[in-house]
Amino acid sequence: MYFTDRGIEELAQRRGEEEVTFEWLADQLRTFVDLNPDFEVPVERLATWLARLDDEDDDL
Repeated sequence: MYFTDRGIEELAQRRGEEEVTFEWLADQLRTFVDLNPDFEVPVERLATWLARLDDEDDDL
């Protein structure tokens, strides 16, 4: 188990019943990067990966 799995599990447990929009998620990611600029690159990679999940041309 990766260390990040604990955070993902906590997210699912605490907020798993909620419905959110991608606009809300994008706002939260922007706020996170504003508060934690060292995480700009990983957040950018995650956002790009999520945005392109359905692209058939991209290799996962």
